[in-house]
Amino acid sequence: MNARTTALSALIATRRQNAWSDGVLKEYIARDRLDARDAALASRLCYGVLQNRMLLDFYIAHFLNGKLRELQPVVLDILRLGAFQIVFLDKIPVSAAVNEAVEQCKSYANWRAAGLVNGLLRAMARSRDALPEPPDLATKYSHPQKLVELLEESVGKDAIEPLLKCDNEITPTILHANPLRADAESVFAELEEAGAVLTPHPWLPDCRLAQGTGNLERLDAFRDGRVYVQDPAAHLAALASGVEPGMQMLDACAAPGGKSFAAAMQMRNEGSILSCDIHPHKLTLIEKGAERLGITMLQTRLQNAAEHDPALDGQFDAVIADVPCSGLGVIRKKPDIRYKPLEPLARLPELQRAILENVCRYVKPGGTLVYSTCTVLRRENEAVAEAFLKEHPDLSPETIPAPTGFGLENDGMLTLLPFKHDTDGFFICRMRKHS
Repeated sequence: MNARTTALSALIATRRQNAWSDGVLKEYIARDRLDARDAALASRLCYGVLQNRMLLDFYIAHFLNGKLRELQPVVLDILRLGAFQIVFLDKIPVSAAVNEAVEQCKSYANWRAAGLVNGLLRAMARSRDALPEPPDLATKYSHPQKLVELLEESVGKDAIEPLLKCDNEITPTILHANPLRADAESVFAELEEAGAVLTPHPWLPDCRLAQGTGNLERLDAFRDGRVYVQDPAAHLAALASGVEPGMQMLDACAAPGGKSFAAAMQMRNEGSILSCDIHPHKLTLIEKGAERLGITMLQTRLQNAAEHDPALDGQFDAVIADVPCSGLGVIRKKPDIRYKPLEPLARLPELQRAILENVCRYVKPGGTLVYSTCTVLRRENEAVAEAFLKEHPDLSPETIPAPTGFGLENDGMLTLLPFKHDTDGFFICRMRKHS
């Protein structure tokens, strides 16, 4: 099995099952036993097609004698995959991209479709330097028009194109050293000796931007918990809790556990963390992650963050509510988010507010409450936090402590944008409960 076939299989499965591409692709890479090089190419192809689907369809339609909707879905998948290689990947020979697409048609569709694919992709390749200009930002950056409008309402006219462009870029891998298991310099030196290219993060200590690591799960340093992966924005949200050794912390919507883990390291594994979620299988993942990282002061609980448990009232020095959200700040990690229906997202602020209203009761007097999301929509971020604070005079926003060199002042609310801060799109609000 080669990388192109794996990528096509993942695209087909994602479409048919309406599943998230990251999970499907990981499954298919393992199924096909791809080596590190082919796994990287399969990922680039699958994500690249999803990131540029509307633009690829625009180009395909330009060369097609007929209508896109008349194409067999699998043929369109094959055309998108071939077109992406021709338009975006200069290092892949056109002949290889076209020939593989033709063979895929013979296997997945029919001989007649193979002829259409061959002719269309070769015509596109001949015109690669003179392709038609996309008519709008939505097509150019493959974000549905309604989504573009929704994002622009929050980030503004000047920021919308940089944001859309950044959504289609490759997400950097951010490696953190685990102080509970390793010395940062030693473990990073070990990775560099193994061929990884590591660059110090501009404002997070003991953290590196990584290239050339391949599948992280194959690295000894990852498997034994000496390093872990976390976006700087999520790490900053954990630091915003202000936890110290010996404190009690609640992570109300904890899965997949990254903020709990970062907080545990900040606490030097001293004190207690209660990590809650509504899905049992996600709690199992948190428990396994904590074990790998050597965290022993963390417990999990099946708990709905919007439902009150009187036994938790006033029990915690810090509470993190990283609430369910639209996820529109992590489109570059999950490119298929952009194609999901927008209508259900309008109900999220009600849930987010309900969670805040509940978990604020769990904070001790003098303790901190952190509200965070991985979206850039104001209606889920500032609007929720401001409305909540207006109804809760016993809580006040408080400046979010940031690492040296971060260089971004805040008044207790902070929005991070991928194209500005090279993080996920993220919102953090830190609040202090009055004593």
